[in-house]
Amino acid sequence: MLNYRVVVMPMPEASPRKAVRFGAFEVDLVSGELRKNGTRIRLQEQPFRVLAMLLERPGEMVAREDLHSKLWPDDTFVDFDHGLNTAVNKLREALGDAAANPRFVQTVARRGYRFIAPVQVNGNPAAPAAEDTPAPLSPEPAPPSPIDLHPELEIPIPRRSLTRGLFILIQIMYLIFYLAALFRWLEVHRIADSFLPGWGATAIVTAVLVTAGIGIPLRCYLISGVAFDHLRLGEKFQRLYPAILVIDELWAIAPFLLAEKIGFGAAFAATAGLLYLPFSERSLIRMAYRN
Repeated sequence: MLNYRVVVMPMPEASPRKAVRFGAFEVDLVSGELRKNGTRIRLQEQPFRVLAMLLERPGEMVAREDLHSKLWPDDTFVDFDHGLNTAVNKLREALGDAAANPRFVQTVARRGYRFIAPVQVNGNPAAPAAEDTPAPLSPEPAPPSPIDLHPELEIPIPRRSLTRGLFILIQIMYLIFYLAALFRWLEVHRIADSFLPGWGATAIVTAVLVTAGIGIPLRCYLISGVAFDHLRLGEKFQRLYPAILVIDELWAIAPFLLAEKIGFGAAFAATAGLLYLPFSERSLIRMAYRN
């Protein structure tokens, strides 16, 4: 009589679907999807990979060097700082987060980023990350959350939509100046001739026409670059900045052409503000594109 022995082979366990929830958001790390209240939110590959790395270590700082090694291999030639800053900015925009008052992604100045919201993995709360320092022997009150600072300017980081919007408004203001001067160049010549007759008035009008002719396409370029969020606009602006500084400083004295109508004091105050404006433009660009 033959005895048969039946061996039941265990079925391989299916890898659990890794769904991570935080707030109103759900992240499917398998399919690479981000959803808010069931609605899919478009997020590019690099920002999503940053989010995935932060969610793997919730509550723990992820160093910029770690993000660099995971997102960009050693043989990849890329402006890492700019690429990472842009990826984090786009991630914050998708989450509706603010760098100055973060709910999800917190910047650790000059070091990295930390995901600070409570996280659930497959419906279960994620275990808090282990700290690098030993736990205190006695309970201590939690320190206040540090202010999220710009890594270069050391100031609180506002929303990118705010800084980009202010920058566009400044460019529109200069466009209005240029167009008004070009449409009324005869009036500009008459005013200049009243206090600097002859060649002086001609030189002023020539400077107005030349700088306005250069400034109009320059401002249109900057407006379109910020509006379409050109990834390397910060770098290009730095190259153009010497020329922008010269043109803006020349136009800062334009209020004195209206001194007869607005008075010397108002013209002086307006000129003082316009002298500072090109430095404000540079700061806005650095906040929006080098955070």
